[in-house]
Amino acid sequence: MTVTNGEDELQAQFSQWREYVRRRPELVASDADELEDHLRGSVDELVTLGLDPDEAFLIAVKRMGGLDDLSREFAREHSERLWKQLMLTGEPGDEAEISRSRRDLIAMLVCAAGAAISVKVPELFGQRYDGSTFFGLNIALFALPWLAGFLAWRRQATAGLYGVLAALFVLAAVVANTYPMDDESQSIALVMTHLPLALWFVVGLAYASGDLRSSRRRMDFIRFSGEWFVYLVLMGLGGSVLIAFLYGIFNAIDVQPDEFIWNWLTPCGFVAATVVAGWLVEAKQGVIENIAPVLTRLFTPLFTVALLAFLVTIGWNGSGIDVNRETLVLFDLLLVVVLGLMLYSLSARDPQAPRGPFDMLQLALVVSALVIDALVLFTMTGRIAEYGTTPNNVAALGENIVLLVNLAWSAWLLLLFVRRRGGFPAIERWQTAYLPVSAGWLWAVVLILPPVFGYR
Repeated sequence: MTVTNGEDELQAQFSQWREYVRRRPELVASDADELEDHLRGSVDELVTLGLDPDEAFLIAVKRMGGLDDLSREFAREHSERLWKQLMLTGEPGDEAEISRSRRDLIAMLVCAAGAAISVKVPELFGQRYDGSTFFGLNIALFALPWLAGFLAWRRQATAGLYGVLAALFVLAAVVANTYPMDDESQSIALVMTHLPLALWFVVGLAYASGDLRSSRRRMDFIRFSGEWFVYLVLMGLGGSVLIAFLYGIFNAIDVQPDEFIWNWLTPCGFVAATVVAGWLVEAKQGVIENIAPVLTRLFTPLFTVALLAFLVTIGWNGSGIDVNRETLVLFDLLLVVVLGLMLYSLSARDPQAPRGPFDMLQLALVVSALVIDALVLFTMTGRIAEYGTTPNNVAALGENIVLLVNLAWSAWLLLLFVRRRGGFPAIERWQTAYLPVSAGWLWAVVLILPPVFGYR
């Protein structure tokens, strides 16, 4: 047990050091990897000589010198890197980096084109993109396998991992297309909403590749998810502007572009954008400032005030929460948003920074969300006892419990951290260790709940 704790503490120190390195604008991911390799090698050498891991880590860091000195040295040696990364071209001298960027670009274009083509293949078999349940069930299967393939290729994944990814996507396709679900059933709605989220964790397997058990790698995937979402939204906004212009200019010549827009541009553009967004996150690391963590700094205070105002209003009026299907979805989304704000606030925080007002604000946000969710769960269990279970309320109840446990322990760890009785790495370790629980519940909703309730 002591050895395990020592290894965990050492990995936490490496994680903190790497986070600090990655925040240097002069250094990119490959630089951080190179520096970390040197540091780990030095620590291993010192441990072999008989030093404790903590002592070896401190000595190894001291030998490497000040990080500011290292980052300035990198900046002097690679002053042209910014333009190379933005334009994918540059002066000779870093041909390997340029070649890798071009290979990534080509691979992304191939995968994006594959996604765009695959979403049109069902039309050859009579399936039209007209809002049918077929595309609602399968849209993630036209996009996410290509994104996972791009990430696995970029990380030089093993053949075994490719097999696992393919098996999971095939399993999802079988569920989506062979379960005997009626178009009006609750089961089909559950599969539509939960299958894309379950498959996103499969993308996480491709992202982590050979480093699945690494807490650091899991946290990197959390950051990747936030950045990917932001890029996808931005591309969606740009696509909306493009569609508006297409309508305007074609209407000026009495041509209706509806067929092209809704049957070609929208579906092909959406699935291709999922791959492009992943490539943007990967290609622009260290060049463009993290967007998602910055947004959390803005929205965390706003959500905290809103939730506290909601609790005060409940106490003032003495009214209960009307729990129906729409309300359950709303409060599930609320917990997800609070969890997301906390995760990306963690990713934006310097592990070496002292505790501050924002940490206490974050604690207030999590606690207020927990109180609200406890009220919802109390009302929900009463309604289930009175009216019985349905696929929807069982799924919603399970999701509330999964999120509640996550946020409850996160609140406890935040409290210890704010009171100077716990460390910051414990919060990150808890979040990354809990990811399989969330993934497991999503897959359970997709695979188990429909047959348990007779696909109704």
